[in-house]
This record gives sequence, C-alpha cells and structure tokens, in this order.
Amino acid sequence: MWNYAIADFEAYGYKQETSVIDYLNELNQQNIGENIMKEKVEKALQKVRPMLQADGGDVELVDVQDGIVTVRLQGACGGCPMSQMTLKNGIERILKEEVPEVLSVESAP
Repeated sequence: MWNYAIADFEAYGYKQETSVIDYLNELNQQNIGENIMKEKVEKALQKVRPMLQADGGDVELVDVQDGIVTVRLQGACGGCPMSQMTLKNGIERILKEEVPEVLSVESAP
C-alpha cells in the first residue's frame, strides 16, 4: 500500500512541500466518497430488483467508478434480447433519479 501511494504521489506531480500524509488523506476521502456512492446505488437497486425478479431475473452491482455504474444482469435478464433496453430505460433511469451522481450504467461481461 505505501509503495503504491508514494509512487502515485510522485507520478501525479505533487510537490515536495505536499506531505505524503496529506496525499493519503486525500485518497482516503476519495475512497469514502466512492463507498458512500456505492451504498446509495445499492439502495436504489433495491427498488429495481422486484421488477426484475418478477420476470425471473436480478441485477448485481459490480462496480461504481467516477459516476459509471457497472452491473451484471442475472437469471432470465442475463440472456434476454431486451436486456439493453432494461439496462438503459429501466435501471439507468431509476439510478439517475435516485442518485444524481450516476452518469451512466453499463453491463459487465
């Protein structure tokens, strides 16, 4: 962890006056923000799940990074020819309403 953080510190051009501790605190704040967003997205997905489960499907949260949510459609939804429509017109629309920080929703392989 420390070697990675110090390499990042230097790679991103932080000046020597900026302490490694300040840099690590900044990284920690970013991680906290990402975790909070993941929690919000997971909570919003709970509203979507009953509709998917009624048709024999489900959705799994894979990742949230820089406003891009990656999900995996499961069950009947995974092989459905309408899955992209479900993803964009259903899941993405609801997530954007519930979590304004969401920019888009993509399907994981």
